[in-house]
Order: sequence, then C-alpha cells, then structure tokens
Amino acid sequence: MLEGNGATPELRAALQRQDAPRVYPAVVSVGSAIPPGRLTNAEISERLGISEDWIVSRTGVRERPIAGPDDRLTEYAARAGAQALERAGLHAADVDLVIVGTLTQDEIQPNAAPQVAYELGAAHAAAVDVGAACTAFLSGVSLAASQIESGRARNVLVVGADFVISRVANWEDKRSLPLFGDGAGAVVLTPSSGGFGAIGPIVLASDGSHAKTIVVGRETPLYMDGPEVYRHAVARMGESTTAAVEQAGLTLADIDLFVYHQANARITRALGDRLGLDPEKVVDVIANLGNSSAATLPLALAEAERDGRLKPGSRVLLGAFGAGFTWGAGVIEWGGGDDA
Repeated sequence: MLEGNGATPELRAALQRQDAPRVYPAVVSVGSAIPPGRLTNAEISERLGISEDWIVSRTGVRERPIAGPDDRLTEYAARAGAQALERAGLHAADVDLVIVGTLTQDEIQPNAAPQVAYELGAAHAAAVDVGAACTAFLSGVSLAASQIESGRARNVLVVGADFVISRVANWEDKRSLPLFGDGAGAVVLTPSSGGFGAIGPIVLASDGSHAKTIVVGRETPLYMDGPEVYRHAVARMGESTTAAVEQAGLTLADIDLFVYHQANARITRALGDRLGLDPEKVVDVIANLGNSSAATLPLALAEAERDGRLKPGSRVLLGAFGAGFTWGAGVIEWGGGDDA
C-alpha cells in the first residue's frame, strides 16, 4: 500500500500534493516543417497509367511533399518543435516532456522522441513516442493535457510527424499511393494563464477487430481497404465529434473551426455533410499536403492560422481516424498568437 505506516514522509507529501487545485492546460502555439520536394499527380499518372483528373476526383490531392532519401524524420520533427517553442516564447530547457506521434520513425529503436528532445536541446525532458497511426497526434495532445492537469509536467511539446509517401506507401497501388505525403507539425501545451487556449474533453476509442484493414508490415508496404476505411472513418469521426462537443457543453454551431485528419477530401466532405457543417468552417488542406498521417492535424492547424481562420479564442474541434482502428475527437480553444 502507498499509505499508512509504511509510507515515507516524502511520499505522503507527494500524495497530498495531488489534492492541489486543478491546473488547466492550454495550447499556445503551432509549428510546421515540410520537405521541399514535391511529387506531382503528373508523375504518379505516368508511373501508374492513370489520369491526373482521376487522382483529384478520388483523393482531392494535386501534389504532395516528399522527403529526400537522406532526410530524417527526427530532423523535421525538431524543426517543427523549435518553431512552436519559439512562437510560444519558451526555450527548449523549459520543456518537461516531448511526445512524438509517428509510425515512420527513422529506426525501430531508438524512438523518435528522445532524438527530437536532444536535437532541440531539451536536455531534462522526458520523451516518448505514440504509435496510434493517424490518431497519434490527438492521442499525444490528450496525454500531454493529462500530464499538465496532474502536475507531472508543466510545458509539453507534442509533435505529429510522418514520412508516409517516402517510406511505407505502396508505389504500385493506384488507389492509395496518390493519397500520401510527408511532413511534421507540433504544438506547445502549458498551464493556462487565464487567457485563451483551454483544452476541453478529448474522446478516444479503438476497435482492434479491424486491425487488418490498414497494415504496414516490417517488410511489406502499406495495404489499405479503402472503401472499408471510408465507411468507418466517416461514421467514427462523426460519432466522436458529437460526443466531444456534447461533453464540452456546446453544440456544433458553437464550434468555429473543424480540423479533421486529412485522410481524403471525399471523407472530409462526407463527414461535413453527415454533421451538417458549414463548409467554410471545415479545414481542407489535403490538395497540396496529402495525407501525412500523424502530421495532418498540426499541419492543418498551421495552415488555418496562416490563412486567418484560426484566431486566438477560436473554438476548434480536432478529429482523427487511423489504423488499428483508432479514432477520436476533442474540443480546444485556440491560444496561439499575440494574445496567447
């Protein structure tokens, strides 16, 4: 037992501190890092014998970033993290925890997060990878918020980074290859100072009975049953959106911006139609970025901030769906910008 005669004074003091007033985490900045190389639909069309119009009609993607053969995911993850930290007004030494969501780390071992922390100079930070595929970034945000709420961490960097097109995509599959791209994005979470940036409910779920629907083997490229993914992605992100908004005590009309995993433009549109969302409120940046798995949510946030739709105080619904199956949604109040 942790309590009673066997507990040391130090341990009892630590347990008592858990009764301290609740700390509310806030998202205060976003950063991004995208490889300069581009893979166009014309190049894919020539390779696979399909038309560029066919690709756009089925995916919504026109071109996608692609990492070079010598590029390291940890380098791009660190770049995105450094930008997010700078915009948050924090030094790497201020970071207590680095979380990297990815399925394409540079090595099976070591994980990406310790290397990212090292490259940033976050010498005293804990570091851990989250391998929930396209839901990994949202899962990372949920874990980071919990660490801040419990008082176990103060400043947390959450990175979503994947090199899907250059590492695990099937270059002979005309239905999946055009979807994917490479990139990295990051956000910083800190305790709320009473301004913008509060994190509300985050709903996460899984169903391992569909584990074979999206698979990347150790020696085999990505396999995906597209129609099955489409059906479940729309349904599950729709359900989790409704649940997260209701738990926040809000309605869909109260949400200023819906930022979903950029899986496929048809999925995003179908989800918006299912929920009756105003298309102007739904972020769709897949045309020039593709589906970069765990990176899509922070990259979409960064794009929305650049185009002026994401402002301090905006209520944002984040939603994701990925292999496993894993899925979820969460409500945050955006805290980026000068008012953060």
